Amino acid sequence: MPELPDLTVYLERLQTHVQGQILRRVVLLNPFLLRTATPPITSVEGRTVVGLRRLGKRIVIALEGDLFLVLHLMIAGRLRWLAEGAKPPGRISLVLFEFESGRLLVTEAGSKRRASLHVVEGESALAAMDPGGLDVLGASLADFTRRLQAENHTLKRALTDPHLFSGIGNAYSDEILHRARLSPLALSAQLGAPEIARLHEAVRAVLVEWTERLSAAAGPGFPAKVTAFHEAMAVHGRHGKPCPVCGAPVQRIVYAENETNYCARCQTGGRILADRALSRLLKKTFPRSIDELE
Repeated sequence: MPELPDLTVYLERLQTHVQGQILRRVVLLNPFLLRTATPPITSVEGRTVVGLRRLGKRIVIALEGDLFLVLHLMIAGRLRWLAEGAKPPGRISLVLFEFESGRLLVTEAGSKRRASLHVVEGESALAAMDPGGLDVLGASLADFTRRLQAENHTLKRALTDPHLFSGIGNAYSDEILHRARLSPLALSAQLGAPEIARLHEAVRAVLVEWTERLSAAAGPGFPAKVTAFHEAMAVHGRHGKPCPVCGAPVQRIVYAENETNYCARCQTGGRILADRALSRLLKKTFPRSIDELE
């Protein structure tokens, strides 16, 4: 799922391509994408784009007349800027926005259709869609601390909860916790002030660094490949590969369709965190520390 760095790059490119442009036509290629009936999708046609913003993990295109297009890409949704004369790929194309300057295409790979588009009118209707997560890049340490300790969750769950923090998902939470040298299963209410300060700094550093990386890689155009897996990441998606800090093999906890990646030596004092399915299967032979693996 595109997270804050990916969405920021998308917004930068949208700013360049569609800010101040008239949205001439909307071609809905898959009706399941649109989740609202009022105002009708045709009401945005002929209106000028007056602003762009992020709402959690949603992209908001503001149009004159107090209308907003709210796009949630979910896991496999992506944005493409179509070259003149190019045809949208058939199966994965969801909607085409035709501007004076060109055409913006929304696609979604796979068979599941999870991406969504809402058309809403007025700031109050838009605010109702905001999950309320804290803007981590603009948050002070005091604000971050209050939000982190408002509820007692594991750090992994707290960071990825859209009601607590805005724009962080599975991938960058792994990178943030590795940078902060904190266990993904540490409880938020039990962290001391130095650990919270370290986490606050890691959140800001990781998200800014990756936004700059992704923007540079994309160049002036839209990103050609938006993915949660990058070779330069420290732990996310790197199970079994060496930690770039200490060289120990990266570990993982698998749950449902997601997994948490971490370095036992850097983050958990050498302790391997129990994976429910695997630890039940191996029982007494399940390794308890990184030293047992070496």
